[in-house]
Amino acid sequence: MFKVSEKDKKFTTVSIPTPLFKKVQERIKDTGFTSVSSYVTYVLREIVAEGEEEEGEPFTKEDEERVKDRLRALGYLG
Repeated sequence: MFKVSEKDKKFTTVSIPTPLFKKVQERIKDTGFTSVSSYVTYVLREIVAEGEEEEGEPFTKEDEERVKDRLRALGYLG
């Protein structure tokens, strides 16, 4: 998993549509996630980690489509 440095402990706000927030809220019930924010952070870290596992290979169109498909499945893209 990720190591969190001091600079990474700062947070920012990302807005998502309310219906999506409610869907995520329902999805995380009884999962151990304490908030929508913690779940979204986890999902985004997983996506970023997948890209880093390719050890510096360029981000291809196929990679971009895979990420978009995953974000669509999560309700982030229409």
